[in-house]
Amino acid sequence: MKSLRSLARAASALALLAGSLVAQSAAPATAKTVTAAATATATTATSAATSAAATAAEARGFVDAHSHLFSYEAFGGMLICGKPFDPDGIAAALRDCPDHYPNGELAWFENFTRTGSPTGTHDPTGWPTFPDWPAHDSLTHQQAYYTWVERAWRGGLRVLVNHLVANRQLCAIYPLRRHGCDEMDSIRLQAQRARQLQDHIDAEHGGPGRGWFRIVEDTAQARQVIEAGKLAVVLGVETSEPFGCRQILGISRCTRAQIDRGLDEMYALGVRSMFVCHKYDNALCGVRFDSGTQGVIVNVGNLLGTGSFWQARTCTTAEHDNTIDPAGVLPDQIARLLPPGVSLPAYPPAPHCNTRGLTALGQHMVEGMMRRGMMIEVDHMSVKAADRTLDLLEAAGYPGVISSHSWTDPRYLERIYALGGMVAQYGHDAEHFVDEWRRTEPLRDAHQVPGYGYGLDANGIGQLPGPRSGNAGNPVTYPFTSLNGVTLDRQQTGQRVWDVNVDGVANYGLVPDWIEDMRIIAGPEIVEDMAAGAESYLRTWESAAQHAATR
Repeated sequence: MKSLRSLARAASALALLAGSLVAQSAAPATAKTVTAAATATATTATSAATSAAATAAEARGFVDAHSHLFSYEAFGGMLICGKPFDPDGIAAALRDCPDHYPNGELAWFENFTRTGSPTGTHDPTGWPTFPDWPAHDSLTHQQAYYTWVERAWRGGLRVLVNHLVANRQLCAIYPLRRHGCDEMDSIRLQAQRARQLQDHIDAEHGGPGRGWFRIVEDTAQARQVIEAGKLAVVLGVETSEPFGCRQILGISRCTRAQIDRGLDEMYALGVRSMFVCHKYDNALCGVRFDSGTQGVIVNVGNLLGTGSFWQARTCTTAEHDNTIDPAGVLPDQIARLLPPGVSLPAYPPAPHCNTRGLTALGQHMVEGMMRRGMMIEVDHMSVKAADRTLDLLEAAGYPGVISSHSWTDPRYLERIYALGGMVAQYGHDAEHFVDEWRRTEPLRDAHQVPGYGYGLDANGIGQLPGPRSGNAGNPVTYPFTSLNGVTLDRQQTGQRVWDVNVDGVANYGLVPDWIEDMRIIAGPEIVEDMAAGAESYLRTWESAAQHAATR
């Protein structure tokens, strides 16, 4: 007998065949687009599938639960090169950082995060030829210019969670900056930039409210936007010291009143999803470690920001944090930040667990987010902190929890789903993404979760999906038909043409190509599940808001 989820999927497949409304503005130069049919209402065939969790007209489309369109203003404002838009046009927006000229050899952070060595070169030329960037493995160049996001929207993206991001320690490490390192000031500036991009797109499409990029503050707004064929943009916050809540040598620099004021301010800005900690231990919780060369930089930042390196023990539970790799040779730019005679510590045998968990102040923040109906992000929490947070949510019956980009122990996914929460996978390469989608499908079946999402982490100093290895026998063939009947040829910006078979997801515009690549190796079922991702996200958010309203 088919599961209820399978019946719902079948109904959604019928809706996909019927087509959905695509905004009637002209197609961008980056894609060949055909007009889609009118929006179809997806209804389930059984009363069980039209349960209280379901809606009469489902939101149809992909969800990116984790990206950073405006991180060019973060980390001091000179680490990420290029902007998602500029009033003076694309040539002003898509140019490299001053320190990357003339040949990239001074771009030590780009080189170190790309190859593990601070030495290297690249052609800094951006618009109109883009010889070396953007690229799927280039972490300091703009990945989400707004017309690239527009191509992804035309290809089926309907919910985008844009996390306003900041990191005081990384700002302090990088020697060049246009702004100070106060994290909350950076968050406020990025929220302003998000509204400015909305206004910019509105102006291109005829005036206020006419554009395809719509910032939403509740699920009713989101559903209206999606029904109109536009992109619902949710503001989130991923910052290392929310509201200035740092800790130095184990002593908290934070108060409950500070947290309450901060949550009120963020909510007023339109923020509906937040992390409690990110990358560095703070006064609220311990973090899930980074591995590899990036982990070396982050661990040094933890010392500079808190007065100590990460504290790890060998785990005694099945759940564990990421392994802290041996440091190797530190680049001079990092080594000189260490006090004389200090080096990275040796750690006990893996698997590693952070000794720090959720603090009493962290619990206060989690409880404050529940009262406001916000989405609580458990990614980046240490397993000790995540376990305690899930205990709190389970005790309250609170569904507003999400793992948005694969930064929690996978053993926690069942607890997230059981609460009514949402899971989105990091933007791995096509084969890796498909493998994890298949592995977790029994969990979604067991908990009747209708859809699946991705967290691309664009502009988040992480790699985008690379080209699929061995794709010569079954490549993406251009042009192809994406969700909603939209036909897409190879993406072109200026003189540069990208092909997902060769370039992977070099920028955000190639997300539909990446999803087509996964369809080729996994069949239409993965597209159907991902097309139900927007609905899954909205149901979790709605349930969280309803929980808060009844308490």
